[in-house]
Amino acid sequence: MNTSALRIEKLPAMRVASVQATSTTPERDAWAKLEAWAAPLGLLNDLDRHPVFGFNNPRPRPNHPDHGYEFWIRVDPETAAAPGIALKDFPGGLFAVTRCRLVGDPAGEIDHVWLDLWKSVQTGPYRWRQAQELEKPVDPRAPESELCLDLYLPVTAV
Repeated sequence: MNTSALRIEKLPAMRVASVQATSTTPERDAWAKLEAWAAPLGLLNDLDRHPVFGFNNPRPRPNHPDHGYEFWIRVDPETAAAPGIALKDFPGGLFAVTRCRLVGDPAGEIDHVWLDLWKSVQTGPYRWRQAQELEKPVDPRAPESELCLDLYLPVTAV
């Protein structure tokens, strides 16, 4: 990884709406749920105010075709829960961030970028901290063939 492509970002504490799916295509299934709820509310029209984050939940396991994926979208504190939509409070924190373009075999490529990000962080003034790793789609409505993610690795200064 080109360490110049790595940046440190502090995410603020935020209220998020959460959806989760477990299947052979959980990213697609969870996104369909989130989009069906968030689009009519106009939340996807301002991704700076309402960023979208995702992560494996539960993580893939060897020899099991199903795994899970959870999406979060930042919402205003007064946003009410809805069927299939959970509200959570994310504490925020410091993250090392790099961009990953999903092309070819996304699972293989993204795993490699995550590992490179982790290794790059270990050689500098930061270290991984135990917290939720996040994937932020640059444009969550982009076709899968053009999808780019910003990978957020939780870190702490040493």
